[in-house]
Amino acid sequence: MIDPDGFRPNVGIVLMHDDGRVFWARRVRRDGWQFPQGGINTDETPLEAMYRELREETGLLPAHVDVLGATPGWLRYRLPPHAIRHRDKLVCIGQKQVWYLLRFRGLEGDVQLDGTDCPEFDHWRWVDFWYPLQHVVTFKRSVYARALAHLAPHARAVAGALAVPEYALPGRGIGQARQR
Repeated sequence: MIDPDGFRPNVGIVLMHDDGRVFWARRVRRDGWQFPQGGINTDETPLEAMYRELREETGLLPAHVDVLGATPGWLRYRLPPHAIRHRDKLVCIGQKQVWYLLRFRGLEGDVQLDGTDCPEFDHWRWVDFWYPLQHVVTFKRSVYARALAHLAPHARAVAGALAVPEYALPGRGIGQARQR
């Protein structure tokens, strides 16, 4: 499903350990690392899509997490020109996402990356809350910055200010992010 502006509705998942570190996963057969994310089916709410994507990409169930917060409305990013499939009937120029912050309540053994026929990830680890901003592919950095800036107060309420310090976004004040 692609909206009239060419954006595919999607959810992003920031899975956080109680100590403020977040789940960071490597894409199968690629060197890229990212947060779990995926499309919203036409018959799903963003929350339903988030739980489905969580199960498909990490093996985790609703009992393994608590929802701590979500971005209000859509955060958008554009795909780089080489990634746009112009031959498709509906051309997708990017993603529009609702991001969720989840508190991990399970055991590390509950994470199962190979629970589907086509796993998305082949390795994962816990990283500092702001680490992904410098390590995700360039075209996703601004959406990651906006999502993390919005979710940081929720994370800080659980893990504390030392684990989730303020972060100054380029061109903006500390902890401020532009919403679209």
